[in-house]
Amino acid sequence: MKKQFTALFAMLTIAIFSTAFAGGHNVDKLLMEVQIPENTIELPEGYVPTVMITGANRGIGFEFVKVYLARDYNVIATARSPGKADALNALAAENENLTVVQLDVTDFPRVDALAAELQGQPIDILINNAGISGDVRGQMFGNIDYDEFRKVLDVNVIAPTKIAESFYQNLLDSQLKKLVVVSSSEGSIAGISSPRTMVYRTSKAAVNMMYTNLAVQLKRKGITVAMVNPGLTDTDFVAGLPKKMLRPADVAAEDMARNIDNTWVENTGTFWNYDGRALPW
Repeated sequence: MKKQFTALFAMLTIAIFSTAFAGGHNVDKLLMEVQIPENTIELPEGYVPTVMITGANRGIGFEFVKVYLARDYNVIATARSPGKADALNALAAENENLTVVQLDVTDFPRVDALAAELQGQPIDILINNAGISGDVRGQMFGNIDYDEFRKVLDVNVIAPTKIAESFYQNLLDSQLKKLVVVSSSEGSIAGISSPRTMVYRTSKAAVNMMYTNLAVQLKRKGITVAMVNPGLTDTDFVAGLPKKMLRPADVAAEDMARNIDNTWVENTGTFWNYDGRALPW
């Protein structure tokens, strides 16, 4: 019986995401071109930018680490359980500019403690990558799992807000001053064509709203804000889906890094699709 349920659940997940990212998704036809201003920031001689990436032990977060190491950045990579992050630790052993630190993004005392540890350390790019999809079985109206709903909101909305506040001074002290959250096209209200994964979609729409507000507020401080969509990517989020449907995680990270490169005060608050166009709200 358990095997039958697991198989049924897998089929349901595939059906949901196949619809979402194939013909049943409205977002593609609503994508907009983004004006990309010229980069006028010249880094001081000898200055090495620093990027901090949450949820960096696997998937897209781990690929972000590799992208920025290849650019010779200083990288601060967080993981809930660094002792179990074998691949990340192996990478750190080979790269002295990679620092692995413990962080559960929902543990606010630990967030504050890490901010204190990093006081005076400029963070040029702060990437809020840590996120969860939640159990899809409790995400449809009439059967919503409210404990799971709160958990998803804690990780996907409240934590990126807290981290932005806690490391605000680090961003101000840096040269590039970029605040980023990994979002999803599933957070696009204009893209809704059918009801699905309501909890996850709500969390991404909510974090988009929060970060759009931050873009407006922080613009006068020279901090730019970006929401980046990786597309349907080969990670634990969609385990079990056919590989041919999925984008490689390294490609998704490279695409998002390019969009972060193209984020400046003039286009702050852009909701970036992986292809460099803007997603609709």
